[in-house]
Amino acid sequence: MSKKEEAEKARAERREARLIKEKERVEQMCFFEKKYSDYPFICGIDEVGRGPLAGPVVAAAVILPRDSRILYINDSKKLTPKRREELFQVIQEEAVAIGIGSADQNRIDEINILQATYEAMRKAVAELSVQPSLLLVDAVHIPGLDIPQVGIIKGDAKSQSIAAASVIAKVTRDRLMEAYDPLFPEYHFASNKGYGTAAHIEALKKNGACTLHRRTFIGKFLDGERQETSGLSTDKKMAETEEPAKTADRADTAGGEEH
Repeated sequence: MSKKEEAEKARAERREARLIKEKERVEQMCFFEKKYSDYPFICGIDEVGRGPLAGPVVAAAVILPRDSRILYINDSKKLTPKRREELFQVIQEEAVAIGIGSADQNRIDEINILQATYEAMRKAVAELSVQPSLLLVDAVHIPGLDIPQVGIIKGDAKSQSIAAASVIAKVTRDRLMEAYDPLFPEYHFASNKGYGTAAHIEALKKNGACTLHRRTFIGKFLDGERQETSGLSTDKKMAETEEPAKTADRADTAGGEEH
């Protein structure tokens, strides 16, 4: 065997080893889907956009086939934009059903970011063409839904279904903010997606707020007022409940260990 052939063989073996490792990682991300396999339609739910100074919060609900294994799926924050776009297409092709919901900046100001996030999640579930039998949610319990739920701490990195919802929500919101960019070019929404980057804050101080800005988030940058805070971060500390919770009371009081 020539040195060139040996080098090619070594590269092929490394590629195969990486592929095997990736398949094992994805299989581990299906732990909760397998744990609750008695439920025929397991739906992952996640949101994007709690923290930005401008734009909506967007939630997605995704039901994948029971045997689905999507390579390279992960928490959308850990993926490159290119990989997110690729996975967005794969999820669209493989999913049994996808629902998307949102709450805009006005609604966020009206009811606060925590309640707006819950509202967006309920809308996403309502948009599904198939009724889910179980919801896997990234840590929180969604009030107002009569569907069993399991909250999983850092669920977008531990559940394939939640990770898929994370990707759908992230790509959907990013595209929306990019579409807004030409309308409000001074804020550079295409690059910052509404988040409080140094350049965005400087533009906000210089130009004032536009109609996309969340008034309850930007007061301290305009006149020194403190922005409204949310209880969502506290809610995020909930561990996965041992069994799916059907009522808000149970979800709020249940303990449990993180898997």
